[in-house]
Amino acid sequence: MTKTINERYHGSLTALITPMKKDGTLDEQAATRLIERQIKGGTTGLIPSGTTGESPTLSHEEHGRVVEHCVEVAAGRALVMAGAGSNSTHEAVGMARHAHKVGADALLVVVPYYNKPTQEGLYRHFMTVADATPLPLWLYCIPGRSVVDLTPETLGRLAKHPNIVGTKDATANLTRPIAVRREAGAEFNQLSGEDGTILSFLAAGGHGCISVTSNVVPDLCSQLHRLWREGKVQEAIALQDKLTPLHDALFAETSPAPAKYAMSRLGLCESTLRLPMVEITEATKKRVDAALHSLGLLD
Repeated sequence: MTKTINERYHGSLTALITPMKKDGTLDEQAATRLIERQIKGGTTGLIPSGTTGESPTLSHEEHGRVVEHCVEVAAGRALVMAGAGSNSTHEAVGMARHAHKVGADALLVVVPYYNKPTQEGLYRHFMTVADATPLPLWLYCIPGRSVVDLTPETLGRLAKHPNIVGTKDATANLTRPIAVRREAGAEFNQLSGEDGTILSFLAAGGHGCISVTSNVVPDLCSQLHRLWREGKVQEAIALQDKLTPLHDALFAETSPAPAKYAMSRLGLCESTLRLPMVEITEATKKRVDAALHSLGLLD
């Protein structure tokens, strides 16, 4: 029997950073190591070329190559949900078609930023992308970056499209899973986009998390979801408490800058970012170091 969407897309999925060399070019060798580390750590799904991957400052060619490389390295060992978001519907369609062509399993499409479309504009945008390929599509709601909210009512309308199967919710509003389930149905897949609220989101009916923290500690993030699924609630809460200082440190400044710094401290990649993203402050570096130390990752 074919697994349902909710049976496949659950637990810890990682919004992958895009490692870059000191000169700002893509570092595919580092990306390969990071993907292998994710798979070994028990990550369910990989999200290349998302906003955590600095997609707004990747060229179209780089964006496509990051997705293609992830598919090649994962080789079916983890799901690949390709970032295909843009504030241009035409560009988003092109990204979606490319992801399908190179073998991605699914698409993650963010609410168009800057344009401030109406709910009808959002509806037409996502329906157009969903019509472009047969891939299952997740709608990414993050008002803090896009300004516009994708309302549960609009999600309910969109969920009628056979390819629109889920959402990544980064509102930190823990009544949202309840409202979305009411509008879109229990089979509509709901993934949190907020590391700090994972257990609360799951308790409200969510299915998993597209995580930034799992870039740094994929094994611990995977373990948190496993404990929850096994009904070991107190152990899951204890692990959540242990991870919270790292969650907080990784969002002390604009993501993914703290995450890239943390990974550089672990020898996984350079901390290089592209402007207008810049290196984190010394105060934030100390905070990230302290969080890594608390987890036994730094001496």
